[in-house]
Amino acid sequence: MPAFLTVHPRRALRTAATSATLAVAAIAGPSQLSAQGAVSAAAPSAAPSAAPSAALTPADLLDVQTVSAGDYSPDGKWLVVRIARRGDGLGFVAARDGDPSYTRPAPSRLLLLNTATGDTTPILSTPRTIGTLAWSRQSERLAISTRDTIPQLLIWDVATRKLRVQALSGARLAENSDLSWTDDGRLLLAIRERQWLSEVRARFDSLVRGPISVQVGTEPFLAWDVLRRLGNRAIVVALTPQSARLDTLIPASQISSWNASPDGQRISWREDRNAQTNYEGGPSNESRLLARLGRDSARVVFASLRGVTVLQAADGDRYAFARDGAIYLASLTDTTPRRLIGPAPRARGDSARGNDVERFTLTGFSPSGADVVVSSRTGLHLVRAADGARRTIGAVTDTIRGPRFALADWSRDGRTLLLSMSSRTTWDRALIRVTLAADRIDTLVRDGRLYGAPKLSPDGARLAVMIAENGRPADLWLGDAVMFAPKRLVESNPRLASRALPSTKLVEYLDADGRAQFGVLTMPAGGGRALPTVFSVYEDFFDDSFDATTMLLASRGYAVMKPSVTFETGYPGEAWLKGVTASANKLIELGIADSSKLGVHGTSYGGYATNLLITQTNRFKAAINISGKVDLVSFYTDSPRLGVRNVNAAEKTQDRIGATMWEQPQKYVQHSAVLFADRIKTPLLLVTGGEDHNVPAINTREMYFALRRLGKPVEWVNYTNGGHGIPMTNAAEFADWHNRLLGWYDRYLKPAAATIPASEQQHLPR
Repeated sequence: MPAFLTVHPRRALRTAATSATLAVAAIAGPSQLSAQGAVSAAAPSAAPSAAPSAALTPADLLDVQTVSAGDYSPDGKWLVVRIARRGDGLGFVAARDGDPSYTRPAPSRLLLLNTATGDTTPILSTPRTIGTLAWSRQSERLAISTRDTIPQLLIWDVATRKLRVQALSGARLAENSDLSWTDDGRLLLAIRERQWLSEVRARFDSLVRGPISVQVGTEPFLAWDVLRRLGNRAIVVALTPQSARLDTLIPASQISSWNASPDGQRISWREDRNAQTNYEGGPSNESRLLARLGRDSARVVFASLRGVTVLQAADGDRYAFARDGAIYLASLTDTTPRRLIGPAPRARGDSARGNDVERFTLTGFSPSGADVVVSSRTGLHLVRAADGARRTIGAVTDTIRGPRFALADWSRDGRTLLLSMSSRTTWDRALIRVTLAADRIDTLVRDGRLYGAPKLSPDGARLAVMIAENGRPADLWLGDAVMFAPKRLVESNPRLASRALPSTKLVEYLDADGRAQFGVLTMPAGGGRALPTVFSVYEDFFDDSFDATTMLLASRGYAVMKPSVTFETGYPGEAWLKGVTASANKLIELGIADSSKLGVHGTSYGGYATNLLITQTNRFKAAINISGKVDLVSFYTDSPRLGVRNVNAAEKTQDRIGATMWEQPQKYVQHSAVLFADRIKTPLLLVTGGEDHNVPAINTREMYFALRRLGKPVEWVNYTNGGHGIPMTNAAEFADWHNRLLGWYDRYLKPAAATIPASEQQHLPR
């Protein structure tokens, strides 16, 4: 728990000192919930010393906390709350990327909240990297898996409020294990084979340290794929907590996921069936669905899950699946499918199908198995499993600018649905309750705030939700799910009240092709005109969610714009030129941006975009490429720890080249910024991590040596032990990273030209 936990009015709890602060408000009974009275100040001893107008600092960013709601207990009395402080995640060893036995640290504390009284009890006061949580059927115990150096299984007893380490008879808990309780008090989980850890370490050490590493092209899998696949090799067992007895349910195999019935008698699992490294990736990966009923032998439910989406009901027997635009129902005990809605299967050899045929995507399956939620081009629909009767619960008449509807949650009793609605043109968001028995649809709330990870209580009576606005970190709120007047339970970052926080707005503009685009603009506190303006680029932006680096820049006097772009396969480089420069024109037209003080940066794909952008325009006076490639040719088959990701990304997905390098070599040349380094006039800062196995630093450094050879203003900063993006190695490097970004923009966008070294002035954009 953070040091200064304020609980009002029931009681206050304090634990070991830390720099983070958390405010928690107690709530009244469910009928008395209101939007008033949330605690917004920390205990006096935790009051920050900074002046109310102080700008954000890198240290502030490390203190930012993220609060999230875990699962309700089955009886609805308890709600688990996770609290993560960013600074607790320092110490990431990027050199171990690709090691299945290593989990990146993401420590959090756990709090147990009584939903009726608001009383809180700390479960984990010391931050731990948490995996899965699972409530027992009678709500008396909470199982917790940790992903620390040695994974542990912890059991919290609600009655005694004690936490203990559960013995596993010498077995190693799988780092990625799910947890599931049975009706008779057994806990289902995944463990590793006895030789698993030694095999993982030997393979990893051989690939990383040698002294000799041999890889043969005729072997079925890439060496790093073999290691990655070991992460999914596990045994699913039933644990009897009192005796630590383990009974095998699924023998050692490549298990992607598994699901069990409440009585533990029916279990199904998805098994990876790839026979070799798959260069196509994505949907073409091969897997199958198997099931075991009682003591029977395992049988195949789906021999291939290509093109199939499967969702199961809470009974672990019935399931819905989508294939070729149609939705079907079946069960593990009766696998003969019944088509519920959608087009009939095509006859052999018949490839024709009219454009007017409505096709459906499977979105949700009721825990009770009584209803299915599907989506189509006309919106979101509720379909009754018994007879296929359909009701539209979220109509969409305009698929381009109309609102988006999504299934947010389904109460455990199957009687209540929660939908989210978000506009595509304004910050207009809503939570919508669908009461099945009463055949009612009610809008609980609709405004400009962001509503994240909403969770209904098992009976659908209460609703916990993360609410944020104006680019701030989200707070946890709880309310009655019928007459929704939520009360803030946890104010995640009360210390930020002492900082001069920026504001956000949505900006619509037309790109160079006349298409409507949207960008998220973050302005310094107090606004301003003709400001130095930084463009943070990637792909599409719309929501004003919290972005620590953007907030830091805006608190130092910069307007920060996140523009959106539209891509065309084969010509990704043009997208940023058409979209980013058009957004700059809009901000200049509005009087917000100073046309002579524009900067641009991005991370990963955004860093790649930044480098390509400044080979095509000289409008930007400073640019920063953070962990972004500059040479698509050398990147195409590099980054071995990612398997075939870079090949697949270039050919089919994010890079959008649309062909292999041998089919369209000129496209790979055209989208390698280093080959056009002579066109760059914008001073460029290159930031890399020496242990970045996503975009290796050796790729980005090509641009440094090219621009140095050409006599252009360039700097290269490499964090030797850093990974991809912001270094999370230690606080000093985290601060250095942010200060260098600020320093680079201050150098070129804020001072008079006379303060820029004369040797660089001749190369600056005009």
